[in-house]
Amino acid sequence: MADNGRKFPAIEPYRVKTVERTKITTRDERMKILEEVNFNVFAIKAEDIIIDLLTDSGTGAMSTEQWSMLMRGDESYAGSPSYYRFENAVKDIMGFSEVIPAHQGRGAEDVLFSTIMQPGDVAISNGFFDTTAAHVANNKGTGINIPVLTKEMYFKDGKFKGNMDTSQLIELLNDGSKTVRFVLITVTNNIGGGQPVSMANIREVSAICKKYNKPLYLDACRYAENSYFIKKYEPGYGNKTIKEIAREMFDLVDGCTMSAKKDGIANIGGFLCLRDNELATLCRQDLILKEGFHTYGGMSGREMETIAVGLYEALEESYLESRIGQTAYLGKLLADAGIRIIKPTGGHAVYFDSTSIVPHVPPLQYPGVAVTVAMYLEGGIRGLEMGSVFLAKQADGTEVPPKHELIRLAIPRRVYTKSHIEYIAAVIKYVKDNASTLPGFKITWEGNNPNLRHFTVKLKPLAPINSGKKHSRKTEDNNNMIKSV
Repeated sequence: MADNGRKFPAIEPYRVKTVERTKITTRDERMKILEEVNFNVFAIKAEDIIIDLLTDSGTGAMSTEQWSMLMRGDESYAGSPSYYRFENAVKDIMGFSEVIPAHQGRGAEDVLFSTIMQPGDVAISNGFFDTTAAHVANNKGTGINIPVLTKEMYFKDGKFKGNMDTSQLIELLNDGSKTVRFVLITVTNNIGGGQPVSMANIREVSAICKKYNKPLYLDACRYAENSYFIKKYEPGYGNKTIKEIAREMFDLVDGCTMSAKKDGIANIGGFLCLRDNELATLCRQDLILKEGFHTYGGMSGREMETIAVGLYEALEESYLESRIGQTAYLGKLLADAGIRIIKPTGGHAVYFDSTSIVPHVPPLQYPGVAVTVAMYLEGGIRGLEMGSVFLAKQADGTEVPPKHELIRLAIPRRVYTKSHIEYIAAVIKYVKDNASTLPGFKITWEGNNPNLRHFTVKLKPLAPINSGKKHSRKTEDNNNMIKSV
């Protein structure tokens, strides 16, 4: 933080007004919980989590302005003034003529994809996230990811590692055997380490799509964070506002899907934006069946009011500097502890290589699970495995390990303080320093959707997990818990 050229320690650009008590569990209690949920951290009750980094989706803290707007919410079924305030905010920021509400981002994806896709179609992206890929597959299509990010680039510094590979895009569009229905750019690239996409890359992809007459959409759930990285890294954007940069991004595409649970800083909600009026009419007909009438789309008036405010708050540069700085701070602490992270850190999360902690666990014994289980057991922290459980299962039933066995630590917006971040790093360092006996895991049950098995999978350790009795830490002492780690 700087004031007239003087530098002071960075602070969060907000004050805490309401607090929520955190339940501090003991290690023995957490071991019992893990056994009860078959070692799938998705199944742990939120009240039994000390720090929850499973997702940044819908987990942020709303502002006083957002809370005050709850009282303004109008719950009329059709034509609510809350919808029109929400619509006006989206149009002002993003510039699309058609705004179609949905209960969250995946609802918007479902409505769009089921309207435009035919069996056998191909969709191309820099990185489809799990539910987006599942919607493509659910409509009997094939999703193809063509990021510039290679296996060798993951853990090396570089700017705009979320970009799409335009040479591969041209090859796919020239392939007469494939019917490419649309192209989608995810900003930031969640599956690729939360890395940003440059304006130059979006512009180039847009020009290619226009040449081949293919629609281009954004998965815009972290549009503000991506705009901040463009301002910070890309020449010619340093003097532009975040809102101006965001608008330039949206002007290059035909539409977007948006989970407002991220850069809308809301607890629920989303929308689909389009320029094509005829397509919008078709989507609204589908919306009525799947989500609700087109002036609420599965949201309450209260929720639409909070999104109308949150979309603007996410564009505040002081907020983005603090949020992205918090992520970078956690990344630095982990790197200093000898843990291999994706560099540079992205906006919403730190991604690290689980095999840098458990090199003795092979991919199909799920090293990411070994580490996420240990993180919860030792410190009550929940993270997301993005390795072989998440990505290895193929449509034909085989398992092909991904390039890297990653763990994502997604940081909720405006929720945790510097001491929480330091605690997270200390717990993970402890896990690393005591990881030699951590066992691998096997799957005992999974659902029938290979894209989504991580949500409900049941697992079992291949060897007993250390009881913890030989450790000197006294995690049962709530007052000393943070210091003891």
